[in-house]
Amino acid sequence: MKWILIVMAGLSLGLTACQKKLDTDLKKASYAIGQQIGSNLKNQNIEFDSDVLAMSISEASSGKESKMKPEEMQQALMKLQEGLVKKQQEQADKNKKEGTEFLEKNKTAEGVKTTASGLQYIVVTEGKGKTPTLKDTVKAHYKGTLINGTQFDSSYDRGQPAEFPVEGVIKGWTEALQMMKEGGKVKLFIPSELGYGPAARPGIPANSVLVFDVELLEVLPQKKGKK
Repeated sequence: MKWILIVMAGLSLGLTACQKKLDTDLKKASYAIGQQIGSNLKNQNIEFDSDVLAMSISEASSGKESKMKPEEMQQALMKLQEGLVKKQQEQADKNKKEGTEFLEKNKTAEGVKTTASGLQYIVVTEGKGKTPTLKDTVKAHYKGTLINGTQFDSSYDRGQPAEFPVEGVIKGWTEALQMMKEGGKVKLFIPSELGYGPAARPGIPANSVLVFDVELLEVLPQKKGKK
């Protein structure tokens, strides 16, 4: 329950300091805090009554007696948590089902190849350079989306390729990189078990199939003394 209390505490700061005109540094900072907390609540799909929440904060900050006993508040927060967990599990199950259906259909699409692990890929451009091993570090450009097309990451948008060890990324990437050559481009369709599985990440719901456009730019030289 600690995370809920932290969120509510932060939200109280944003609400009590909020003004119609953002004409001071304090008001601007308070508004920024409120925006961050509001986005956090939305991303976690936490439902709450904003009017009741504002009333409760106002009463608590003015020293008025609570309308609920401590054990009643604890029970309410526990029920909220239980509901959130149930909703997340239902969404994870839905994502798993939709992902399985997508991959089953996608494997018959033109140009799609499937490995023994279930990784699906399309070779866009054949590379001509070096192929990385498990112990190598590579430089690559990439774009990642969900199967509905929602983008969650892109090195292209940042204007800076990423560098990372082949064995330090998700299983789908590790497998794919070892099939590529420098200069090669592929489109990957990564089953959730080769991605982040049931663990949700920012912008990536639990059990999501991940779609990546990957361009292997370079296999970086190993540092001296490293085998």
